[in-house]
Amino acid sequence: MIPLPTTKKEIEQRGWHYVDVILFSGDAYIDHPSFGAAVIGRVLEAEGFRVAIVPQPDWHGDLRDFTKLGRPRLFFAITAGSMDSMVNHYTANRRRRSDDAYTPDGKSGLRPDYCTSVYARILKTLYPDVPVVIGGIEASMRRLCHYDYWQDRLLPSILVTSRADVLVYGMGERAMRELARRAASLESLQGVEQTAYVTSDKALIKSISDDAVTLHSYEDCLKSKRHYAENFKYIEQQSNLWRGRRLIEPFTEKAFADFISSDISNSVGDEDAFDRDKSGESSGHYYVVVEPPYPPMSTEEIDSAFDLPYTRLPHPKYNGKRIPAYEMIKFSVTLHRGCFGGCSFCTISAHQGKQVVSRSKDSILQEVKAICNLPDFKGYLSDLGGPSANMYGMHGKDLSICMRCSRPTCLQPNICPNLNKDFAPLLDIYKSVNQLPQIKKSFVGSGIRYDLMSNDYGEELIRHHVSGRLKVAPEHTEAHVLQLMRKPLFDQFERFRDFFLRINDENNLRQQLIPYFISSHPGCTEIDMAELAIKTKSMDFKLEQVQDFTPTPMTLSTVIYYTGLNPYTLQPVFVAKSKEDKLRQRQFFFWYKKAERESIRKELQRLKRPDLAQKLLHGK
Repeated sequence: MIPLPTTKKEIEQRGWHYVDVILFSGDAYIDHPSFGAAVIGRVLEAEGFRVAIVPQPDWHGDLRDFTKLGRPRLFFAITAGSMDSMVNHYTANRRRRSDDAYTPDGKSGLRPDYCTSVYARILKTLYPDVPVVIGGIEASMRRLCHYDYWQDRLLPSILVTSRADVLVYGMGERAMRELARRAASLESLQGVEQTAYVTSDKALIKSISDDAVTLHSYEDCLKSKRHYAENFKYIEQQSNLWRGRRLIEPFTEKAFADFISSDISNSVGDEDAFDRDKSGESSGHYYVVVEPPYPPMSTEEIDSAFDLPYTRLPHPKYNGKRIPAYEMIKFSVTLHRGCFGGCSFCTISAHQGKQVVSRSKDSILQEVKAICNLPDFKGYLSDLGGPSANMYGMHGKDLSICMRCSRPTCLQPNICPNLNKDFAPLLDIYKSVNQLPQIKKSFVGSGIRYDLMSNDYGEELIRHHVSGRLKVAPEHTEAHVLQLMRKPLFDQFERFRDFFLRINDENNLRQQLIPYFISSHPGCTEIDMAELAIKTKSMDFKLEQVQDFTPTPMTLSTVIYYTGLNPYTLQPVFVAKSKEDKLRQRQFFFWYKKAERESIRKELQRLKRPDLAQKLLHGK
């Protein structure tokens, strides 16, 4: 096994005289199924296409990294990497981070802000006649008009700002295979499932609009937060359907021109992003068209992506350097994709899909055996997990019901009666992995859903698969905030904690339960945070795993943050937005720190709630 080529020399060593697809990535190149660029590269390679990867190109100066491999035969492909570049670069307070886990030695500054748009615009300038396909989570979650927290305004589709030809959203193996096939056959790249594109062809729009949802225009959303909130509801509903409808979002050249004139970052393109008619004049009306997603993958399809000949190692060019993100996952195995939890602030179900697609037992064991052969493996698997570790093998009992369902979560406000909550396949995976002679211990490092639990699974997990600390995410304690988060009521966490402690006591284990909480989520007030602090204090927690809510593109929580409206009810929701308001909420996490106690006392006095100050600062 050898990695995909990254240089002209490596291409020549393969005896290639051309490359079909050149893939640019904001991450370092790690040839491992946990990293999207490697997966797409290997999938296309398996189809017979020649693929090269340019990881973290220098976008300054002479741009030689963008020209060193020449032009591809079919198209350029771009991903910002495993994270949105702005989430990667900035904290919730918009402070620049000092490190980057997806870069050699954790060094920051090796990718630009708005990475996808910057790479795409460079390539469209250097090679205007070569198609550019964008994908990955940054492109996926920005495929339509979206709120950008870092500029504090609505941005148009990333297709517009990047000047890309096609956008692949979600998990992109099938769409990328079809795009490569079409490009090789000189067919149009427009109209592929699970892709999006921009057009000014009114005849085309007329022909497809009967079977589409036409959203409020970008211009309308700029004028009306209510329209933007209404758009989100339609987008999420269609995304959650087994076979959603096509989406059409109009915009005008004037709206985009106004956007350009007010630009304050390098995130956008220019007026040349638009196609002109033969007379050189613009029609002025454009449409972002989002094709429906593919149906959920089969087990055989997901196995085929994970079973490709990855080296499972960083490219040799990084020898002697440590890539933190790789160190976290090199002894871990992903069991499934997708999540039916539907948390309001999470991008997983919006990107990977609501339907859980699970790998076969044989595929999982094959990967575990490959890990066992790594030279520095000591017998301990760090994670047998997934987006939510205990959803493996779960799906609807009657899939025909799932095909018609647009519900964003299968767990809230109640667990769907059609959900098959059988833990036997997952318990069998644990047992089979632990029976391998090279395995000393397998842990579950991914988060679990404690509202999706059985006693036999919970006991197996706690007794045999916790590496000292078990991560769970109640996120809040107050019912109205949890409802907006689409999270279970706090009493379910309390019951799970009691269960966790009992199993520990019965087995003489000294393990910790580590809960995660969020401050400043839409709907949350300072009083709610004081109540959170009081309730977690009564459970003997001194919270450390906490964060301020960070609005990220195309989540329900972000739409509420920007509009102040719940898209499903259009009722107002309180939102803490200023830096000062956020800090006042965050301080309640740290009631046990001397530096925070006096500030908390004064704030509760100002809020006329000395009773809460008494409970939090002086009560048992």
